[in-house]
Amino acid sequence: MWITVEDLHDFLLTCDRGEGRHPATVVAPLRDPADRDAPPLWGRPSGGGTIDLDGYRLVDPVKSFFYRFRETVYPADGATPRRIIAGVKACDLRALRLLDAALLEQGFADPGYRRWRDHTLVIAADCSDAGPTCHCTLLGDTPWPEEGFDLALARVGDHYRITVGSPRGRDLTVALRGQFPLEETPLVAHQEVEARRQTLAKTLAEANARFRPHPEERLLDLAEMDAWAAPSEDCVGCGACTNICPTCYCLILNDTSTEAQFRKERSIDSCQLHGYARVAGGGSPRPRMTERFRNRYLCKFCYANGPGIAVECVGCGRCIDACPAGIDFRAVVAAMSRAARETQPDVMEMSS
Repeated sequence: MWITVEDLHDFLLTCDRGEGRHPATVVAPLRDPADRDAPPLWGRPSGGGTIDLDGYRLVDPVKSFFYRFRETVYPADGATPRRIIAGVKACDLRALRLLDAALLEQGFADPGYRRWRDHTLVIAADCSDAGPTCHCTLLGDTPWPEEGFDLALARVGDHYRITVGSPRGRDLTVALRGQFPLEETPLVAHQEVEARRQTLAKTLAEANARFRPHPEERLLDLAEMDAWAAPSEDCVGCGACTNICPTCYCLILNDTSTEAQFRKERSIDSCQLHGYARVAGGGSPRPRMTERFRNRYLCKFCYANGPGIAVECVGCGRCIDACPAGIDFRAVVAAMSRAARETQPDVMEMSS
């Protein structure tokens, strides 16, 4: 299907205002008209700002709309509004798949996360650009959505090509067709989308050429502990990397009860903080920063949790951007991969 950019943006604005055929709370990347150089931020179109579904992933991960940084888990929050989150990039889609595996498919399903997932329709969009820390191609992934969406958009000039990815997405196109004209996508548009995708993938590969592709980094735990000392030397243990990561979901459960009401609140926690693994007697299995630093990398490449999940990094590069010490995740992975191969060359050769 084929729709003009203006019509799609108007449809989202209409939905967010509670009008039209599909009223829903809409969240989308918005630009400040008064500062066009500022990066887009998540916001509601009805609150002002210009919708911009192009570019690359935003600063904040989509995770924050499903697994909030602080949330009351008991008593459960009230009614959950129907939502549309538009402009979701491929790395965040893959992150949601990882969170689904961990929070919905491991026996106990997190009720808060499931509630938000059930009430949210996801509109994905191709990346039209890449940031300096983007590295999805190092993981064998792509900067365009392939699965996990309700609708997916690929821009060609002043139109979007629409791909339906679920029954809910098909229902949304019915509402969309009721308000705006939808046409068949011309063949030349399909060709342009594919050509642009391949160009961007090549650009990403060239930008990350000095780093080693990540497939065998699941064996990073073969690197000796001493090898981690140098890359962890600048880490201050602030937890910025894990807080901004779209696939981290460690938590701390707090009792905030009062005399009148029993109450539990869940907050995001970080394995990089000194007190994270501390037990009741005061001891910790990872008292040194080097050990905590190493743990995060092993968590992403060696401790994957869920059926069909091999790696829990999506290559978004947010942790690099957020790090106050300027630690480059890609460089650490490359260095520790070399250290692992030097330690156990026979094992690493078998994994290749």
